[in-house]
Amino acid sequence: MNDMISVRGFVASEVKSSTTTRGTATASFRLGTTERRFDRATNTWVDGNTNWYTVQSFRYLAGHVGCSIKKGQRVLVVGKLRLRQWEHEGRVYHVAEIDAESVGHDLMWGSANFTRMNGTSAPPESAPAVETPGTAENSNEWDSEDHEPVPPEDESLASDIENPDGTGPLLVNTTTGELVGAGV
Repeated sequence: MNDMISVRGFVASEVKSSTTTRGTATASFRLGTTERRFDRATNTWVDGNTNWYTVQSFRYLAGHVGCSIKKGQRVLVVGKLRLRQWEHEGRVYHVAEIDAESVGHDLMWGSANFTRMNGTSAPPESAPAVETPGTAENSNEWDSEDHEPVPPEDESLASDIENPDGTGPLLVNTTTGELVGAGV
């Protein structure tokens, strides 16, 4: 079974981080999702059944999960659902696993402070969406497929967004992807 699933729940265990024999970073934790409903007869909220999942993450996501997610926090998880079963000493066991593609805090329960990672800790396809000018005759290092993308040496690039004070376009920090001088 390889179905995509989105789950909202609470982290029920400490994150276990490790590395495979081939050097791939992994992180996993248990996730509980409890159904809640309002019982009009008693005028209270009632907890229903709790579903349990093992959430697994790999590579860059595993590193970010390991340093961001803590036991007891409310999170959202998107990934591929796998249902496994095995037999041990005559008993059949079942487990629901999610191979996570995205994990984040559920902001319904609190606030978070996001820190964008630089090119050495994020996959190349998640690099900032700021492009430096390049044409077919005058290609640049961002257009090349021969090597890893390397940010320009300048720390910031001009964006298409005008500065509110009328002094020209705002600058984008190539390291963080944030607007420079926007007062945000």
